[in-house]
Amino acid sequence: MNSVIYNGDKVTPSKVVCIGRNYVEHIEELGNEIPENMVVFNKSNSAITNELNYYSKDCRFEGEICFLIVSGKIAGVGFGLDLTHADIQNRLKAKGLPWERAKAFDGSAVLSEFVSLDIPLESLEMKLYRNGELVQFANYELMMYKPLTMVEEISSFMSFEDGDIIMSGTPKGVSTYAKGDKFVGQVLSGGKVLVEVAWEV
Repeated sequence: MNSVIYNGDKVTPSKVVCIGRNYVEHIEELGNEIPENMVVFNKSNSAITNELNYYSKDCRFEGEICFLIVSGKIAGVGFGLDLTHADIQNRLKAKGLPWERAKAFDGSAVLSEFVSLDIPLESLEMKLYRNGELVQFANYELMMYKPLTMVEEISSFMSFEDGDIIMSGTPKGVSTYAKGDKFVGQVLSGGKVLVEVAWEV
């Protein structure tokens, strides 16, 4: 089973629960409709990694604020990349089929270390740099569904195990990437960096 680091210790999530279409500008950039209800899908434990690998010219990065759950509540925060085979997802969406082949493949949840979250959720923001250029930015206010709403909605039909992770959705700026690309992801509060992670493809 794959693990993440939380406050210096290994934690093994049973699953990664992902929120889709949570930022209006990202919905618009992909030409999707704003959903009537929260879009939820899962990645299995085998999707979890701390390495960013190259898969194909159609594989897309999506930076996200991520939350670690303990006792059914948000306990930690980290940064993640939700990797997506965009070509496969487009074919599946056109046929109304599930997204797992495009979203839940091994290595598709690229995660940083996690730290305790002891600051207001409302203060959170994220930044993702690619080769030194800021390509994605998000904060609490831009989320359609806020973190506590995510926990409540998911808990209404699915149980959380300690260590499970929520990927809270991606803002505009997603793109495919290439070998040799360098990424830096940050989660911040009031301009202070809580988590920073660097990956090279």
